[in-house]
Amino acid sequence: MKSNARRALFAAEPIRALLLAASLLAATLGMMPVEAFGASRIKDIADFEGVRDNMLVGYGLVVGLNSTGDSLTNAPFTKESLTGMLERLGVNIRDKTGAISSQLTPKNVAAVMITATLPPFSRQGTRIDINVSAMGDAKDLRGGTLLVTPLIGADGEVYAVGQGQVATGGFTASGASGSSVTKGVPTAGRIANGAIVERELPFEMSHLESVKVSLRNPDFTTSRRVAQAINSYLGGDMARPVDPGTVQVVVPPGYRGNVVGLLTDVEQLRVEPDQVARVVIDEVSGTIVMGENVRISTVAIAQGQLTIRITETPQVSQPSPFSDTGTTTTVQRTDIQVDEGAGNKLAVVAHRVTLQELVEGLNSLGIGPRDLITILQAIKAAGALQAELEVL
Repeated sequence: MKSNARRALFAAEPIRALLLAASLLAATLGMMPVEAFGASRIKDIADFEGVRDNMLVGYGLVVGLNSTGDSLTNAPFTKESLTGMLERLGVNIRDKTGAISSQLTPKNVAAVMITATLPPFSRQGTRIDINVSAMGDAKDLRGGTLLVTPLIGADGEVYAVGQGQVATGGFTASGASGSSVTKGVPTAGRIANGAIVERELPFEMSHLESVKVSLRNPDFTTSRRVAQAINSYLGGDMARPVDPGTVQVVVPPGYRGNVVGLLTDVEQLRVEPDQVARVVIDEVSGTIVMGENVRISTVAIAQGQLTIRITETPQVSQPSPFSDTGTTTTVQRTDIQVDEGAGNKLAVVAHRVTLQELVEGLNSLGIGPRDLITILQAIKAAGALQAELEVL
């Protein structure tokens, strides 16, 4: 009997250990924070003031085109640019009177505009992509090479220099009869890593005493939630919403001289952004986008489709028998038909609580997107659409 009891005791020990481990695991999971549904990182909804891109622009020449460049008679700026470039290289193309030679009529040169984006904290020697677009009547930039072109910023200073072979995503082909086919946009291209940064933007972060968080979609509620999340993480009133789009954060003593570490921690915090009830309509494509908070009050809708068909049929009109003055003529007989769309009835759309219920209620009317655009505009005019209506 004692041996049986001892065996039962030993057999129960593993079970007790498993139960204890399960209890500890459940308690640990219960203490772990649960992320709010729909929460986003501050990194994905906001930017830090001063950390921004800068636009660059330049003017240059693309050479090496297969007779698809600018015609110098229609693009005088191309001729002037080509003349200036050749003279700087020591090539004399002027006649005895000092005028530009009339024989300068190349077809493989095109004047282009270059655009680029200078990322923040770009250092000297960093390569960036550039976009190339034709200015004159060039037909195709494919296979061309951009010559050295300075890229300037809004302050007029040169920040990068671009050069390289242009890659286009389109092409054009033409036949002897004049027929042609074009795919994409052959007069615009891109040069990957085509520019080298020569000038850095002066911006020092380590000595900042405060930083500003700029929301991409300004909103009072979201701004306050961001400040609350930062204060909860830092353990003090270090952040305050200045306006719907800005939250100012004072650098805590523990992060002095380490602003990068502060921004790294702040951008990982999660906040649930608030949304404005908005309906966006694109009448050109017939696209409708509704936000989650869109509501429609109870309203009755009757939508009729008025179709008018006008047809003209030629008919021969002959004069009466034995007529001396009448002649046989052809006249157009016009037939007009009006169809008001049978079966259209007055429908009631009840107050909807969720976006899914709202969509189901509108779909129950059996109408297409373009008719729905007109209906939504009428509902807004009636004061039953509890949302902003934005027409693109």
